[in-house]
Amino acid sequence: MAQAKKVAFYMLVVFVLYTIIKTPERAADLVQVGFEGVSDAAKSIGDFMTALIS
Repeated sequence: MAQAKKVAFYMLVVFVLYTIIKTPERAADLVQVGFEGVSDAAKSIGDFMTALIS
């Protein structure tokens, strides 16, 4: 099981490197989408906490 996790991790790393090298614009778009998702999630948590206090 640990060996399968290690292989999957290395495959993910190779895929990310391939994507960055082959299409840097697409990779930048994916990173931007990821950061927007994290930002939206943090804002939603902040709104929820504010609503609990109010």
